[in-house]
Amino acid sequence: MSTDVKVPASGESVTSANVARWHKANGDMVHKGDILVTLETDKVSNELEAAADGVLEILVGEGEEVPIGALIARIGGAGSAPATPTPTPAAIEAPAAQAPAPAATPAPAASTSGANVEIRVPASGESVTSANVASWRKKDGDAVSKGEVLVVLETDKVSNELEAPASGTLKILVPEGEEVGIGTLIATVDTAQAAAPISAPATPATPSPAPASAAPAPVAPAAPTPAAPSKPAITLPAAPAAREVPSAVTEGRTTRRKMSMLRRKIATHLVNAQQTAAILSTFNEVDMSAIMDLRKSLQDQFVKKHGVKLGFMSFFVKAVAQALKDVPSINGRIEGNDIIENHFYDIGVAIGTEKGLVVPVIRDADQKSFAQIERDILDYATKARDGKITIEDLQGGVFSISNGGTYGSLLSTPILNPPQSGILGMHTIQQRPVAINNQVVIRPMMYLALSYDHRLVDGKEAVTFLIRIKDSLESPARLLLEM
Repeated sequence: MSTDVKVPASGESVTSANVARWHKANGDMVHKGDILVTLETDKVSNELEAAADGVLEILVGEGEEVPIGALIARIGGAGSAPATPTPTPAAIEAPAAQAPAPAATPAPAASTSGANVEIRVPASGESVTSANVASWRKKDGDAVSKGEVLVVLETDKVSNELEAPASGTLKILVPEGEEVGIGTLIATVDTAQAAAPISAPATPATPSPAPASAAPAPVAPAAPTPAAPSKPAITLPAAPAAREVPSAVTEGRTTRRKMSMLRRKIATHLVNAQQTAAILSTFNEVDMSAIMDLRKSLQDQFVKKHGVKLGFMSFFVKAVAQALKDVPSINGRIEGNDIIENHFYDIGVAIGTEKGLVVPVIRDADQKSFAQIERDILDYATKARDGKITIEDLQGGVFSISNGGTYGSLLSTPILNPPQSGILGMHTIQQRPVAINNQVVIRPMMYLALSYDHRLVDGKEAVTFLIRIKDSLESPARLLLEM
């Protein structure tokens, strides 16, 4: 008799769940109450426990999305467990000639040698259940030193570099491109080979003159060749070769490659944003003359005093913070049937990296100076480039700014960063003819775009917000006076 493991209901609006992580392996013996699997919906994560004792049969693998009520595993009765355990590598490694060593048989396969140090995928936050083995910095069989970077792991939020916990020989168990659960064993470091370097093989040379002294050994008549045990002692079974996963496959005129976890997360995030919010955009343009003149006249003094350059972004961050104070409805979000109003000004600034877009958050932007904001932006850009951005860096923003002008964009409609209700798009600065005091003059102009959630923000408020930003940028003194 078997017990079914099905996806439970998680609310009226939840129709499916993702099998995020199995905590037990297929064929494992489980006990009632053991945590079997973590399921993720678009709202919460659930841990399912075993409803009975028995042997686990997994029917749906990690990463699969299944409907509510789907059968994902079975627990067979305890009697269905195989009478003899599956042979492990430890059972193969002992030659018949070494039968006098019965103490070795109880040793579990996981601890082939006490000298092996395990390398597992570390936890990276409550909502992170898996990671992608992005790149190995060392090769299988390489000698590594404690503290050396071995592998780069990517989650759907950040990248992590794992260092060698000890010196020794690296054995890679999971290749690049594989997605694995938190806690998965991905490699080992054999410290025994580091402790016994080249000088160790010199010892077998001493038994060669030993035949003359073999006679005074009456206790061990079954061992006439004392040199023999030295070789079997090091013939440990090789761990299963890491399965090669090609990063890209070219067939004719196309190349197919796996999406990174970060890219998959971005894709899901953007689609969800468009499906769950009523996104509308409004536009305006700003004359950048005043800011450009201010930067030109004060740049050298600013750098000398603060050690960072005065960029455009600090002006935009300060202008957004002031506009949020003037139009507070945009500084909020919808949560179910409630409106949550924020009374703080943590502004996200989008930064492009080779692996995708990240949006680290500048905390309490309204209280920071231009120099502090510029330092924050520089620090985040460095961390993003080096893959050091943390989950904490990305959480908690109330509004975002995206600068497509860096890449030459003239005009765009940015997509909201849920659950935020607004995002400002900056664009490239162009010298354009404009009419000022009935005269046509050439000015450095930038188009601004504000995308907002029309469920919460009315058109009048959105336009007012964008005009506040325009006014602050065209007259930077207003920022100092908080006008």
